[in-house]
Amino acid sequence: MTTIDLTFHGADWLAPDGLHDTPLSISGGHIGGTGRAVDLSGKLILPGIVDLHGDAFEHHIAPRRGAMTDATAGILAAEADLAANGITTAVLAQFYSWEGGMRSPEAARRMLSATEAAQKLVGTDLRVQLRLETHMLDDFPEVLDLLDRYDVRYVAFNDHLPHERLATGRSIPRLTGTALKSGRSPEKHLALMQALHARSHEVPAALEALCKTLTARGVHMASHDDASAGDRATWAARGVSISEFPESFEAAEAARDAGAPTILGAPNLVRGASHKGNASAFEMVKRGLATALASDYHYPSLRGAVWKLVDAGTLPLHEAWALVSANPARMIGLSDRGSLAPGHRADLIILDAATRRIEATLSGGRITCLTGDTAARLISFASEPSLA
Repeated sequence: MTTIDLTFHGADWLAPDGLHDTPLSISGGHIGGTGRAVDLSGKLILPGIVDLHGDAFEHHIAPRRGAMTDATAGILAAEADLAANGITTAVLAQFYSWEGGMRSPEAARRMLSATEAAQKLVGTDLRVQLRLETHMLDDFPEVLDLLDRYDVRYVAFNDHLPHERLATGRSIPRLTGTALKSGRSPEKHLALMQALHARSHEVPAALEALCKTLTARGVHMASHDDASAGDRATWAARGVSISEFPESFEAAEAARDAGAPTILGAPNLVRGASHKGNASAFEMVKRGLATALASDYHYPSLRGAVWKLVDAGTLPLHEAWALVSANPARMIGLSDRGSLAPGHRADLIILDAATRRIEATLSGGRITCLTGDTAARLISFASEPSLA
């Protein structure tokens, strides 16, 4: 895809200290330089969104149970969805789990291959986070191979086994439905869960060894759904620095006090509460417990969460927007993006200042979404002499 060189006049653009109204240029895929002048009066230019955890792409790959589309076509459709929502760097959160279906090892391999193919065709920077179920001990070597083969630099650890019920022999809620999703009979699905649960005593040592290997390879690691300060301390001792979607204020406070970054779900913040009854992301942000926001299952919630914080007077725009741009970029070592600083990637979004509608998204200086009045202006100004 071709980059474009432009100088934007008349718009307000967001710097780390607030809005500026001076001209902003992009050239050669980066912020700075000179280019053909475009009048963007009435527009707002913000850094492109860096989404550290999103699984809404699943709806494009498998819109209904059993209706598996071509995986690469699904990723391409998801990329259009990402761009329309201002996301310029997307970390697609893919399960590697005993749960089966879209979460199975087979689905993970298919998704990784499809994403590798799609990356060559799109402007959005597509990356993958592998969500590994902690009790799949026999699969750890395969996981390491996949990480190397597809250059996956981010792993999150999950444990979705219903341990208490398995330990006491109580019935498993929704067993038949989850078994059908996995392609197993309820009896086989239950037997698999029981077998994994029976190896719980082996998990801590295996995870410690795996985390050491991942740390040596420079892989970023996150714990998922920390419920307590003890959970966070256990993962921190393994070198897992990121706390993803902490379920309680206690866990989030433990992460903050230890200097560990936290990721909160944007849908939780927009709703005003967790759909699972966990701590409110909005309240966590108010208490200074959030480092970044992620889309989780709904891409539009990222910008919606920012505007909710701004409109409520909780944070000024430059601080709220950092939760979806500069902060997440820094968390996974992407020092070349997250702000409109000279020399950074030309990752930006253009909004109508009055309606806040996204009218253009550029990733690395490449247009990934273009619509509305901004589209008309870019097309009409394309043949006019430069004013830069």
